[in-house]
Amino acid sequence: MKRILAPLLFGLLGVGILLSLGIWQLQRLDWKRGILDQIETRIAGAPEPLPVMVSPTEQRYQPVVLDGMIGDEELRVLVSVKQVGAGYRIISPFDTGDRRVLLDRGFVPVADGDAPRSGGAAQVTGNLHWPDDRNASTPENDVEGNIWFARDIGAMAEVLQTEPLLVIAREVDPTDPGLRPLPVDTTGIPNDHLQYAITWFSLAAVWAVMTGALILRQRNKDKGPKA
Repeated sequence: MKRILAPLLFGLLGVGILLSLGIWQLQRLDWKRGILDQIETRIAGAPEPLPVMVSPTEQRYQPVVLDGMIGDEELRVLVSVKQVGAGYRIISPFDTGDRRVLLDRGFVPVADGDAPRSGGAAQVTGNLHWPDDRNASTPENDVEGNIWFARDIGAMAEVLQTEPLLVIAREVDPTDPGLRPLPVDTTGIPNDHLQYAITWFSLAAVWAVMTGALILRQRNKDKGPKA
Protein backbone atom coordinates (compact mmCIF):
# COMPACT_ATOMS: atom_id res chain seq x y z
CA MET A 1 0.00 0.00 0.00
CA LYS A 2 2.81 2.39 0.86
CA ARG A 3 4.39 1.89 -2.58
CA ILE A 4 1.25 3.02 -4.41
CA LEU A 5 0.54 5.94 -2.08
CA ALA A 6 3.06 8.28 -3.73
CA PRO A 7 1.88 7.71 -7.34
CA LEU A 8 -1.74 7.91 -6.15
CA LEU A 9 -1.20 11.29 -4.48
CA PHE A 10 0.85 12.52 -7.43
CA GLY A 11 -1.87 11.37 -9.83
CA LEU A 12 -4.66 13.01 -7.83
CA LEU A 13 -2.68 16.24 -7.62
CA GLY A 14 -2.06 16.29 -11.38
CA VAL A 15 -5.68 15.50 -12.23
CA GLY A 16 -6.86 18.18 -9.81
CA ILE A 17 -4.59 20.83 -11.35
CA LEU A 18 -5.62 19.93 -14.91
CA LEU A 19 -9.32 19.91 -14.02
CA SER A 20 -8.99 23.31 -12.34
CA LEU A 21 -7.34 24.70 -15.48
CA GLY A 22 -10.21 23.33 -17.58
CA ILE A 23 -12.79 24.87 -15.25
CA TRP A 24 -10.93 28.18 -15.38
CA GLN A 25 -11.07 28.11 -19.18
CA LEU A 26 -14.84 27.52 -19.04
CA GLN A 27 -15.12 30.57 -16.78
CA ARG A 28 -13.04 32.54 -19.29
CA LEU A 29 -15.36 31.28 -22.04
CA ASP A 30 -18.39 32.75 -20.25
CA TRP A 31 -16.49 36.01 -19.73
CA LYS A 32 -15.46 36.22 -23.41
CA ARG A 33 -18.99 35.46 -24.59
CA GLY A 34 -20.23 38.32 -22.42
CA ILE A 35 -17.66 40.67 -23.97
CA LEU A 36 -18.63 39.58 -27.49
CA ASP A 37 -22.32 40.09 -26.71
CA GLN A 38 -21.53 43.61 -25.51
CA ILE A 39 -19.59 44.35 -28.69
CA GLU A 40 -22.37 43.03 -30.93
CA THR A 41 -24.91 45.12 -29.01
CA ARG A 42 -22.66 48.15 -29.41
CA ILE A 43 -22.23 47.57 -33.14
CA ALA A 44 -25.99 47.33 -33.73
CA GLY A 45 -26.87 50.22 -31.43
CA ALA A 46 -28.50 53.55 -32.23
CA PRO A 47 -26.37 55.94 -34.32
CA GLU A 48 -24.44 58.64 -32.48
CA PRO A 49 -22.81 61.87 -33.72
CA LEU A 50 -19.16 61.85 -34.67
CA PRO A 51 -17.13 62.52 -31.51
CA VAL A 52 -15.42 65.84 -31.05
CA MET A 53 -12.89 64.43 -28.59
CA VAL A 54 -11.59 61.07 -29.80
CA SER A 55 -11.31 58.17 -27.36
CA PRO A 56 -10.64 54.87 -29.18
CA THR A 57 -11.32 52.77 -26.09
CA GLU A 58 -14.77 54.26 -25.45
CA GLN A 59 -15.77 54.94 -29.06
CA ARG A 60 -14.65 51.71 -30.73
CA TYR A 61 -17.57 50.23 -32.72
CA GLN A 62 -19.68 53.38 -32.17
CA PRO A 63 -22.50 53.30 -34.76
CA VAL A 64 -22.90 56.36 -37.00
CA VAL A 65 -25.01 57.55 -39.90
CA LEU A 66 -23.39 60.23 -42.05
CA ASP A 67 -24.65 62.29 -44.98
CA GLY A 68 -22.09 63.88 -47.24
CA MET A 69 -19.82 63.41 -50.20
CA ILE A 70 -17.48 60.53 -51.03
CA GLY A 71 -14.25 61.92 -52.43
CA ASP A 72 -12.66 60.68 -55.65
CA GLU A 73 -9.35 59.80 -53.96
CA GLU A 74 -8.83 56.31 -52.62
CA LEU A 75 -6.26 54.21 -50.83
CA ARG A 76 -6.05 50.47 -51.39
CA VAL A 77 -5.34 48.12 -48.50
CA LEU A 78 -4.29 44.63 -49.58
CA VAL A 79 -6.39 41.97 -47.80
CA SER A 80 -7.67 38.45 -48.32
CA VAL A 81 -11.31 37.43 -47.94
CA LYS A 82 -12.29 33.81 -47.33
CA GLN A 83 -13.73 32.01 -50.36
CA VAL A 84 -12.96 35.06 -52.51
CA GLY A 85 -9.21 35.58 -52.38
CA ALA A 86 -6.98 38.62 -52.50
CA GLY A 87 -8.28 42.10 -53.01
CA TYR A 88 -8.33 45.61 -51.61
CA ARG A 89 -10.20 47.50 -48.98
CA ILE A 90 -11.02 50.86 -50.52
CA ILE A 91 -10.47 53.83 -48.21
CA SER A 92 -11.81 57.21 -49.38
CA PRO A 93 -12.37 60.60 -47.77
CA PHE A 94 -15.91 61.41 -46.71
CA ASP A 95 -16.93 65.05 -46.29
CA THR A 96 -20.00 65.80 -44.17
CA GLY A 97 -19.75 69.54 -44.74
CA ASP A 98 -18.09 70.35 -41.44
CA ARG A 99 -16.05 67.16 -40.95
CA ARG A 100 -13.80 65.17 -43.27
CA VAL A 101 -13.10 61.60 -42.17
CA LEU A 102 -11.81 58.32 -43.56
CA LEU A 103 -14.36 55.89 -45.00
CA ASP A 104 -13.69 52.17 -45.44
CA ARG A 105 -16.07 51.55 -48.34
CA GLY A 106 -15.52 47.81 -48.66
CA PHE A 107 -13.74 45.17 -50.71
CA VAL A 108 -12.90 44.74 -54.39
CA PRO A 109 -10.97 41.82 -55.96
CA VAL A 110 -7.45 42.57 -57.16
CA ALA A 111 -8.65 42.39 -60.79
CA ASP A 112 -11.02 45.31 -60.09
CA GLY A 113 -8.45 47.46 -58.32
CA ASP A 114 -8.32 49.99 -61.16
CA ALA A 115 -12.04 49.87 -61.99
CA PRO A 116 -13.91 53.19 -61.71
CA ARG A 117 -16.03 53.62 -58.57
CA SER A 118 -19.00 55.83 -57.90
CA GLY A 119 -18.62 58.77 -55.57
CA GLY A 120 -20.48 61.96 -54.82
CA ALA A 121 -23.42 62.40 -52.46
CA ALA A 122 -24.15 59.42 -50.24
CA GLN A 123 -25.49 58.32 -46.89
CA VAL A 124 -23.24 55.99 -44.95
CA THR A 125 -24.29 53.70 -42.12
CA GLY A 126 -21.34 52.23 -40.28
CA ASN A 127 -19.18 52.09 -37.20
CA LEU A 128 -16.12 53.86 -35.92
CA HIS A 129 -13.14 51.58 -35.61
CA TRP A 130 -9.45 51.59 -34.78
CA PRO A 131 -8.26 48.40 -36.51
CA ASP A 132 -5.20 46.56 -35.31
CA ASP A 133 -3.95 45.37 -38.69
CA ARG A 134 -0.23 45.78 -38.15
CA ASN A 135 2.07 43.29 -36.46
CA ALA A 136 5.78 42.48 -36.53
CA SER A 137 5.54 40.75 -39.94
CA THR A 138 3.45 43.44 -41.70
CA PRO A 139 5.39 45.10 -44.56
CA GLU A 140 5.73 48.84 -44.79
CA ASN A 141 3.06 50.54 -46.88
CA ASP A 142 3.89 51.38 -50.48
CA VAL A 143 2.40 54.86 -50.36
CA GLU A 144 3.64 55.90 -53.80
CA GLY A 145 2.34 52.70 -55.39
CA ASN A 146 -0.92 53.01 -53.39
CA ILE A 147 -0.66 49.55 -51.88
CA TRP A 148 -1.18 49.58 -48.13
CA PHE A 149 -0.72 46.56 -45.92
CA ALA A 150 -2.47 47.93 -42.84
CA ARG A 151 -5.10 50.54 -42.13
CA ASP A 152 -2.72 52.97 -40.47
CA ILE A 153 -5.22 55.69 -39.63
CA GLY A 154 -2.75 58.47 -38.92
CA ALA A 155 -0.80 57.97 -42.16
CA MET A 156 -3.98 57.58 -44.22
CA ALA A 157 -5.47 60.72 -42.75
CA GLU A 158 -2.33 62.62 -43.66
CA VAL A 159 -2.41 61.41 -47.28
CA LEU A 160 -6.14 62.08 -47.78
CA GLN A 161 -6.19 65.26 -45.67
CA THR A 162 -8.85 64.03 -43.24
CA GLU A 163 -9.27 63.72 -39.52
CA PRO A 164 -7.68 60.55 -38.08
CA LEU A 165 -11.13 59.00 -37.72
CA LEU A 166 -12.19 55.87 -39.63
CA VAL A 167 -15.76 54.80 -40.39
CA ILE A 168 -16.26 51.21 -41.55
CA ALA A 169 -19.29 51.15 -43.87
CA ARG A 170 -22.14 48.72 -43.29
CA GLU A 171 -24.34 50.25 -45.96
CA VAL A 172 -23.77 53.01 -48.50
CA ASP A 173 -26.70 54.60 -50.30
CA PRO A 174 -26.52 54.71 -53.29
CA THR A 175 -24.83 51.33 -53.52
CA ASP A 176 -21.77 50.79 -55.67
CA PRO A 177 -22.25 47.25 -57.10
CA GLY A 178 -18.50 46.84 -57.47
CA LEU A 179 -17.87 47.21 -53.74
CA ARG A 180 -18.62 44.62 -51.08
CA PRO A 181 -18.88 46.20 -47.61
CA LEU A 182 -16.84 44.48 -44.89
CA PRO A 183 -18.55 45.78 -41.75
CA VAL A 184 -17.08 45.35 -38.30
CA ASP A 185 -18.21 42.27 -36.40
CA THR A 186 -16.89 39.87 -33.77
CA THR A 187 -15.72 37.10 -36.11
CA GLY A 188 -12.13 38.33 -35.99
CA ILE A 189 -11.98 38.33 -32.19
CA PRO A 190 -10.49 35.03 -31.00
CA ASN A 191 -12.47 32.94 -28.54
CA ASP A 192 -10.57 29.69 -28.12
CA HIS A 193 -11.39 29.04 -24.47
CA LEU A 194 -13.63 26.05 -25.22
CA GLN A 195 -10.82 24.34 -27.14
CA TYR A 196 -8.43 25.10 -24.28
CA ALA A 197 -10.91 23.66 -21.76
CA ILE A 198 -11.31 20.47 -23.81
CA THR A 199 -7.51 20.18 -23.98
CA TRP A 200 -7.09 20.47 -20.21
CA PHE A 201 -9.93 18.02 -19.50
CA SER A 202 -8.46 15.56 -22.02
CA LEU A 203 -5.05 15.83 -20.35
CA ALA A 204 -6.72 15.22 -16.98
CA ALA A 205 -8.30 12.05 -18.35
CA VAL A 206 -4.98 10.87 -19.81
CA TRP A 207 -3.22 11.65 -16.53
CA ALA A 208 -5.85 9.64 -14.60
CA VAL A 209 -5.50 6.66 -16.94
CA MET A 210 -1.71 6.74 -16.73
CA THR A 211 -1.88 6.99 -12.94
CA GLY A 212 -4.25 4.04 -12.80
CA ALA A 213 -1.98 2.01 -15.07
CA LEU A 214 1.05 2.85 -12.94
CA ILE A 215 -0.73 1.85 -9.72
CA LEU A 216 -1.98 -1.39 -11.28
CA ARG A 217 1.52 -2.21 -12.46
CA GLN A 218 2.93 -1.51 -9.02
CA ARG A 219 0.33 -3.72 -7.34
CA ASN A 220 1.12 -6.56 -9.70
CA LYS A 221 4.79 -6.22 -8.80
CA ASP A 222 3.94 -6.29 -5.11
CA LYS A 223 1.99 -9.53 -5.53
CA GLY A 224 4.98 -11.13 -7.18
CA PRO A 225 4.92 -14.25 -9.37
CA LYS A 226 2.53 -17.00 -8.47
CA ALA A 227 4.05 -20.19 -7.04
